[in-house]
Amino acid sequence: MTNSEKFWDTTGTEDWTDDEGEVRELNGKEIASMTPFADLPEDLKILLLQVKGATISPDSAKKTVSIDLSTDVLEKFEAKGEGWESKVDDALREWLEEHKAS
Repeated sequence: MTNSEKFWDTTGTEDWTDDEGEVRELNGKEIASMTPFADLPEDLKILLLQVKGATISPDSAKKTVSIDLSTDVLEKFEAKGEGWESKVDDALREWLEEHKAS
């Protein structure tokens, strides 16, 4: 295993995302085990800097917004648990698909 590969080894750790694809909150043990960027091997630093410069296509990007929702609607989505914001996004996308201009 190379120096860089050991930093990607997640054996024995939980999945980073939930069933909805949302990144879960890290626990204290995971945060404490993190390696500062300055301490990473040079080849891994280069790789991460290249990834950092990558762009997300506008079609898949999400933007944080503030909207007013009816209390009952919000409560029903929040009752679905973590990732409820993505469910709102999915519902809006579905509505737009069903109501395309002819």
